[in-house]
Amino acid sequence: MSITESNRKGSIAETAVAFEAQKLGIPVLWPLTEHLRYDLGLELGGRLCRVQCKWASLEGDIVAIRIRTSRRGPNGFVTSVYSADEIDWIAAYCDALNRCFLIPVDVIDGRGSLHLRLAPPRNGQRAALHFADDYDFGAVAQLEVAPAWHAGGQGFESPQLHSEADQASTLTEVGAHEFRNHFGYYMEQAAAGAEILVRRRGKPYVRMAGAGSDVAVGQGTLLAA
Repeated sequence: MSITESNRKGSIAETAVAFEAQKLGIPVLWPLTEHLRYDLGLELGGRLCRVQCKWASLEGDIVAIRIRTSRRGPNGFVTSVYSADEIDWIAAYCDALNRCFLIPVDVIDGRGSLHLRLAPPRNGQRAALHFADDYDFGAVAQLEVAPAWHAGGQGFESPQLHSEADQASTLTEVGAHEFRNHFGYYMEQAAAGAEILVRRRGKPYVRMAGAGSDVAVGQGTLLAA
């Protein structure tokens, strides 16, 4: 792919991500300085996040995202990957699906590429897989902003997440189906300090907390490393 074509696709991806964010009511900021490691600033959950936008291609039932970057140096092209010191999220736009995806940097930290599956593999593999629906831009963004919106009394409507009315509380309540489908996301939230209460048929079923949490360990409690 030529540099011109790569730049064109990058611009399309950036515009598509910004449009998707604005449809969800998420504030979007463009940096005035060029050649930064991030393309946009998105306000998620009350904080400003650095977002790098990428073009994603469709390869069968896989959304392929090339994360490694190349730039011309004095001795030829230099390749590099992104880290949590540089960005907070990767936002990818797949033109073939007309969909945007939002991936936390912890998932891609140090990686040169990421594959999001649209369907389970035929060989029955279950481990080390990333499914596209788990990183749908709208769903992930809503999970991020919902606690702050509830705390501010704005009544954000999302069937996927219900937080405590108390702004100081870190307890997040979620249904069993949503928890199962987005387990990786909630595991990261628990590791970051949140406490996840899973409800099954409307009743408390299990809690997830970080390994350093002071939540008592007992029956029905999961600990995230």
